[in-house]
Amino acid sequence: MGKNEFLEKLQLRLSGIPQVDVDERVSFYSEMIDDRIEEGLTEEQAVAELGTVDEIVSQILSEVPLTAIVKEKVKSNRALRVGEILLIILGSPLWISLLVAIFAVVISVYVTIWSMIVAIWAVDFSFAVVAVSGIFSLFVFSAMGKVVSGIAMLGVGIAFVGITILGFLICLWVTKAIIWATKWVFLKIKSGLIRKETV
Repeated sequence: MGKNEFLEKLQLRLSGIPQVDVDERVSFYSEMIDDRIEEGLTEEQAVAELGTVDEIVSQILSEVPLTAIVKEKVKSNRALRVGEILLIILGSPLWISLLVAIFAVVISVYVTIWSMIVAIWAVDFSFAVVAVSGIFSLFVFSAMGKVVSGIAMLGVGIAFVGITILGFLICLWVTKAIIWATKWVFLKIKSGLIRKETV
């Protein structure tokens, strides 16, 4: 693919984000291609080294705030008519209520998910406390002359060390998965807004 074709495709795919950002990104990739051509690559090789248009668009969308895309999407290219303004005003009790309800549901789901993450980390922390207490109990029970009970508590402590390590790995994996899923959802929302814009 040549430089001009690449830049046209990129510009078309980015048409749903603010024009300032589109111009900035297209200019950036144009200069990057020119630099690679100056280093001795052909135009096609320089474009190929950048990656696919889809990969570049995904990267750019992850950097552009969702609010900027929504503002660009709802920005009108023409002045509103009096009838449209009246409909917006008269319908505001309904659409404002719906927007608040949707926002509340989304926020509550997000908070619930992160509350569960905090809860599993708290459970793992409590396992760590049991592990330390069990190991420490060996000395307490031994000082009281109850060596067998102390050894039993040491066994419990060691078992909970293993459970704590396993729990830590699970908590870490779940947290990373939730962060990845959150980024993926926002990227899909942004991509959906852009795709509708270009159709």
